[in-house]
Amino acid sequence: TPSLIFKLYFDSTLARLDNFGNPATIPTGNSAQSPKFHQMSAHYIEFAPDSLTALGNGEIVYHGPETSAGGSNAVDFDQAIVKGQGETFYSIPLSQITPGTYKWLRVSLTYQNYDIDYIAKVNGNHYTGRIASFVGFNTYITNYTIETATVPVFANQLQGFWGFETTIPGAPSNPYIYEGQSNGTTVPNPISTTSPIPSGSCVVTGNFPTPLTITGSETSSITVNINLSTNKSFEWRDLNGDGFFEPTDGVNAGDTVVDMGLRGLFPTYQ
Repeated sequence: TPSLIFKLYFDSTLARLDNFGNPATIPTGNSAQSPKFHQMSAHYIEFAPDSLTALGNGEIVYHGPETSAGGSNAVDFDQAIVKGQGETFYSIPLSQITPGTYKWLRVSLTYQNYDIDYIAKVNGNHYTGRIASFVGFNTYITNYTIETATVPVFANQLQGFWGFETTIPGAPSNPYIYEGQSNGTTVPNPISTTSPIPSGSCVVTGNFPTPLTITGSETSSITVNINLSTNKSFEWRDLNGDGFFEPTDGVNAGDTVVDMGLRGLFPTYQ
């Protein structure tokens, strides 16, 4: 049976966009890096015929489970699909898709897992740390694993919640775990003027190079590549302006995360 297959790709060479889909520079006083991505999750996939199609009025291909276990309605992280580079995120028979021509793809991102480089204030050395970042509108988490450490939460967390894990040789307790909340999450939407997304959601929007036409009489599968820009997607307030991320050690003030949103969706298909 011919299927519609979605695959994930992370690419730091793609354009770095702002919330309106315009090229974004890094503000004075901030620094940023392109993380090494391991995994991500999405909660919602929609095809839109044109730029006037309101969110939810296109062809909704996937909508992940939600729960009110944490109070208000939230993404159910325990049931989320989490995949890595080049992996199949989701597939559905093409016969279940409404035939049509679609110019835009919308993907609601909910979870990212990646490595970043940082300087430890305790000794001034460079290390790699792992971040698990929750960028959905609201996510119910029982517990989550950053790299090796599993952290209990049993609560809803709003967009921007993150956990950081690292190992510092000779430190009194390893691995070191640190949790925080990002001030902002960039969500590029080039059609924000005609088809906005709700504040606090992470529905990234991107257009196909040529519109995708589904006839309903396909004899072979179609693969849609969800190409996501990781171009300097991890951004922080850089206190000393040295270009390196130096988080607090609990005693001395450190650099603070200001944005961990992916920097654009550039879908292709074959």
